[in-house]
This record gives sequence, structure tokens and C-alpha cells, in this order.
Amino acid sequence: MARPGQRRSGGARPDAGAQRRRAPRPTEQGIIPVLAEVAREVDSAVQRPPTRPAVRTKFQVVALLVREERARVMADGGSTEAQRAKQLKRLDGVATLLARTAARDTSLLQLLAEDARVSDAARAFKATVMRAGGLEPPEEPEPAAPAAPVTGTESQVVPRSVISRQLANPFLAPDFEAAAERLATRARRLAGWELLEPLFRSFEYAATGAPACMPLPEARSLSAAHHRELMPHQARVVAATARGHRTFLLADEPGLGKTAQALLAAQAADAYPLLVVAPNVVKTNWAHEVGLWTPHRRSTVVHGDGDRVDGFADVVIVNYELLDRHVGWLGDLGFRGMVVDEAHFIKNKSSQRSQHVLALSERIRTRTARPLLMALTGTPLINDIEDFRAIWQFLGWIDETQPLGALQTALEDTGLTPADRGFYAAARASVIDMGIVRRRKADVAADIPARRVADLPVELDGAVGRSIRASEAALARRLVERYRAAVAARAEAAVVDGIDLELARRVAAAELKDSTSKAGGENVFTMVRRIGQAKAGLAADYAAQLARNVGKVVFFAKHVDVMDQAEQTFADRGIRYASIRGDQTPKVREKNIAAFTGDPDVSIVVCSLMAAGVGLNLQVASNLVLAELSWTHAEQTQAIDRIHRIGQSEPVTAWRIIAAQTIDSKIAELIDSKSGLAARALDGAGDEDASSSTDVQLDALVGLLTDALTADGVA
Repeated sequence: MARPGQRRSGGARPDAGAQRRRAPRPTEQGIIPVLAEVAREVDSAVQRPPTRPAVRTKFQVVALLVREERARVMADGGSTEAQRAKQLKRLDGVATLLARTAARDTSLLQLLAEDARVSDAARAFKATVMRAGGLEPPEEPEPAAPAAPVTGTESQVVPRSVISRQLANPFLAPDFEAAAERLATRARRLAGWELLEPLFRSFEYAATGAPACMPLPEARSLSAAHHRELMPHQARVVAATARGHRTFLLADEPGLGKTAQALLAAQAADAYPLLVVAPNVVKTNWAHEVGLWTPHRRSTVVHGDGDRVDGFADVVIVNYELLDRHVGWLGDLGFRGMVVDEAHFIKNKSSQRSQHVLALSERIRTRTARPLLMALTGTPLINDIEDFRAIWQFLGWIDETQPLGALQTALEDTGLTPADRGFYAAARASVIDMGIVRRRKADVAADIPARRVADLPVELDGAVGRSIRASEAALARRLVERYRAAVAARAEAAVVDGIDLELARRVAAAELKDSTSKAGGENVFTMVRRIGQAKAGLAADYAAQLARNVGKVVFFAKHVDVMDQAEQTFADRGIRYASIRGDQTPKVREKNIAAFTGDPDVSIVVCSLMAAGVGLNLQVASNLVLAELSWTHAEQTQAIDRIHRIGQSEPVTAWRIIAAQTIDSKIAELIDSKSGLAARALDGAGDEDASSSTDVQLDALVGLLTDALTADGVA
């Protein structure tokens, strides 16, 4: 038997629990040893991936308390310099351990951002750790309810056409059903129970492994306007709306047509006027989709101070960044429906855009009994289960403290409490039935084509956009002058009524020849390149959103400067990418291809359309962004075929970024129209040659000229 004070040389070691239960030495008292112990637990857990939410919460709490304790030590005037140095050294030890842990799982770094949300669970754990370290946690302030939109502030504006609408209809019709619903009460069996935290955790504890999706009815019809047809999975959401469902968290993967579903749901619910809040890069596309799917409804897009807003439109589209200027009149317009696109943008409830969205939703629900509210996102969860909180609050399922309305009733009807074993499964099912709809491409593969090209119109704002439109107008005037000069030089007998298309084609050919033979000056090639440069940031922004939603994305561009700008955007956002360019050695090229196809952290590959359009297999991705248009359909198809190959298990979507109201749109139409000719030539159905790049360039100039002549009254 070992004598007192003698170290054991063999036998069993004391159990870890006994070691933790011993009285701490004087140097181990206080908050720092508690933080060190929790940090070691976190580091040990992170070494056994995946990192669970509870571990992430502990990491964030320790990091916050290390930061606060460091500030307290630095400000402690009652300690000597040596005592402060000793405390800071111990804190540095904990911080070093946290840094090593974050290096194992870099996603933990997001929890340290200035705008990172501190969940209720994190606040509760923080209080527990502080008490264990002998500190008294501060009292948490009561959470503030979302403020109603404030009008009259300096930054806010009211467009003139909106004032006209208000004057034309100064009194909104009262909705007595809305007031009755808000006053309705019932006995609450679950009164006194904390329900929000169990609701969030039900998606972790009761997960089934299958996508969360409410029961949806079969659709009777797939038909839509302009002889368009919905895909069956889209039609089922519209059918659910027609049957009376009014709140949806539509979390389908990108490429499954969430925009069309939202617009046709609004039509089924007669939810007009409808407010759409979307990222800047897609707001022009929303207006385009309104014209396609609900052509009898007018849309208006809010830009800047709203000088061009149509206050009488059925659908008002605004981007998140402009809400602070327009939230006042938007809150008073009387919307009966609201769609929030890329709804994960509002996950941080302390952000201004989140507060504006929640305030607008509250205004709509106050005035309308059963408004249509739809949150669209392919990634409803970014870091934590509680990312649901802001989205559920927007939909009116919860408030700051408890479930509301139908969700509260559904929980009451389960007959269970959070203490019962079956509560989490029942609670998860109750939330899903409120309107969560999640379908993956693989789930509805039979609905969608194996390959499709989806156009995404973007608007070129600001000085760059104005300059490009001015250059296009100058080119059109030059073509018109050439055409009129040619007409004037003709003999009177040769003059034809209306536009002479043969002459227009000769004028366009002469302009094209000058453009290719002369250096300098504005021409169709320099203008298209400038459009590509102007689209680069928007295209990169959309590719970044796709990468966050679906994983790996292929990004194609024609020009090096467009690739450079896109890569800088990805680097600024902390997105890892690979690059495939024409000036690379074979060794570098293979290394970058391997990084994209084999490294799960490399989300995007930026490809030169000329250097990477052939000979590559990138089928690890099923989404592709065409930042610049090709001059031929074949070149575009070759790029898409980098991911649409034998072995591709998912439907492929190529997102074509098109600058609205520019020659870019005309080029896209021409490429599509030439595809049939190319197919016939390749299939041997005729003697025609497949269309060349010169055909598209020439026809684009002919279209520019004929449009200008028509505008001048030449019919």
C-alpha cells in the first residue's frame, strides 16, 4: 500500500469523476478553470464529427466568456500588473485551445462573428457556466417585439404614385375576421410550459432522415397561362393553397421552380396586392416571372427612391437593402400576401433587414385574417436549429415567447407535454403540417427534364447600366443613319414600303465588318464585353447563393476580367474555389480539377468558356452559372455538357445570367432560336449548316436596327 505522499507505481488510476470532484486548489478557483474544462470537452467532441448543436453552443459560450473576462481583467484596477499578466496568460491558454478546435471544424468560426446570433440555449448555458465560476450572470432584458414600420424618418421615402394610390383609396376595407381571430382564446393545457426550445429541438431529436414535407393534395390540372405547364410537384403546392392553406416554408432545392409556385399560389389565394422581398440579383427575374405565369397581373420593381414605382401594381418587388427607405409606405399599402425569397437572409433577428421583414409581416397579419405568407429558401438552416426562429415568426407560427394560433392548438391537441417521450415527434409533425415543404431534385426527378436552361434576368443599375444603354442607343442611331443613307441613294423604283429587311441585313453586315476590322470605338463586341463585366458581380453573387444552397457549382465566363471579378467576390465571402483557365499548365489544371471534384470544401470552380468548354468532367455538380453568353448554341451546350454527362445522377440546371433591356436579351433569344437549326443539321434532317457565331452577331445587329426603325415610325 502506498504511503501518504508516495506516488503510485502501478494499479488502477483514480476514476476521472473522482478527479473532477476533488476540491480545487486556490489557483483553480474562479471562472477561468471552468472555461478551460468546457473548452477541453468541446475540443474532444469536435474530434468525433459531426459537431452537434449542443457542442457548437458550448464553443460559442466559452469564446464569449473568454472575451468578456479578458476585458474585465484589463479594466481591473485592484490587481497588480503581475496578477493581470498571470490571468491574461491563463485566458490565452483557453483561447489557444479554442483556436485549435476551430481549426478542426472551421464552421465554428461563424459563431464568433459580430452578428452571430446567441440563442436562448446559449444564454442559459452561459449563466450556468458563470455561476459555476462564482460569477453572477446579469439579468437578461425582455426581448423587444418587432417595431412597427416608422414613417417620416429622413431615410424613408414615399413614391409619388403610391401617394396617388392612397388618395384614390384612402380607407382600407376593415377585415373583421382578422380582428376576431386575434381576440380568440381557448383554455391552454400547456400554459406555463416552455415550448419554443422543445419545438426547435424536435427537428434534431425526432429527425427521421427523410425531407420534412407537409401532406400535399394531388393537383387536378397542370395548365398555366401562355400554354405553360406546371410540373406535378409545383401544382401540388398551388392545389394546397386553393384548398385554403396560407403559410408555407417552401424549402425546395434550387431549380424546382419556387418562384412559379409562389406566384400561382398568390393567384389561387387572390393575395393581391402581393409584396415580394428578394435579393437584389433576382428581383428583376421576379418581374419577368410575373409576366410569364400571371400575365394579367401588373408588377413593379422598387429601385432607389422608387421614382419609377407603379403604386397601383398587383405585385410589388423590393430587395432587402432598400427596405429601410420604403418600409413605411409598404406597411400601409394593404398587402394581402407577402413572399420572402432566400428567407435565410433574415435568420439574424438583430439585423435591420430581419426587423423590417418581421414588422411588415406583423402589419399584414394584423390587417388581414388569413394572408398568404411564403418563405422561400433552399437552406432554411445555416448554423443551428434556431435559424428557424425568424422564419417561423415571419409566418406567424410563433412570437418571441410561444407558439401562436393553429400551432398552439395543434400542440394542445397532442395531449402531450415536453416531459413525455412522444412529444418531440408529435411537435415536429405539428410544425411540418403548418406548411413546411421540402423536395429534393432526386425526389421529383420524374417531374423535371434531365437538362434545362433557366434564364435569370438582372438589371444593370447605376452609372454603368446607364452608360451601356447609352452606347447601345448610339449604335442603333449609327445603324439607322446608315440605313437611311442607303435608302436615300436608291432609285425611286427600288424603294419598298416599310422596313426593307434585305437592306437592313446588308447594313448590319457592313457594321459587323467594320467592328471586326477596326480597332477602338464602340461596337457590338466591346458592348457585349462591357455587359459581361457589369454582370460579373451579380452572376458571382448568384453563384455564391447557389453554392450555399446546393453545394458545388460550375461558373463559366468568356473573359479573364469577368473571371477575376467573380473570384474576388468568392474570396471576399470566404468561399473556396478552383480556377480553370487557358494560361495554366496541364499540371496546375489537373490540380484545380481534382480540388473541385475531390475536396468537399471547394464549392465553386471558375471556368473559362474557351479553355474549359470541352474535355472536362465536372459532374460532381448539377448546377452551372453562365455569367456571359456564348455566340453559338453549340458553345453553350459544350459548357453544359461538362456536368450533363453519363453518370450524372441529378437533373442539371444551367442558370443563364441575362442583362435585361440590353442587347444581351436579344442574343439569348437568337441562340435559342438557332438551336433548332443546329439540331436539324447534326441529325441529318436537312442540308442546312449549324448556325455560326457570325449568324448570331449579324442577326443581333439586324434586330437592333429594326427595333430602332420601328420606334421611329418606319413600319
